[in-house]
Amino acid sequence: MSSRLPTHLAIGALLRRVNDSGGLAVVRARGEPQGGAILVLIAEGRGLRAIERMRGLDDRDALVAAGPESNETAMLEDYWQNRRRRDPDLWVIELDVPDAERFVAETILSH
Repeated sequence: MSSRLPTHLAIGALLRRVNDSGGLAVVRARGEPQGGAILVLIAEGRGLRAIERMRGLDDRDALVAAGPESNETAMLEDYWQNRRRRDPDLWVIELDVPDAERFVAETILSH
């Protein structure tokens, strides 16, 4: 049995924490509530970058870079929309908050 929170609860906690800190957190696409994958778009200046929660061989979650290496918004938009077409269970969240990766790590990684 996994110690991972259901995805919708982890996403809800992330949204609340970011919004409570004065940042902006938006669900761009809703996925499967219990076990959907999570792709996080992080606003940085005029561009975006993406990170994703992945389960490692040691059965622990980690955050890994996802998508094109360019922070060009149009390329990342195409990337996540193509991913979503292939995986309708995928959650896509956009964050605009300083130190966004820390919020993601503290909220959605299992301990």
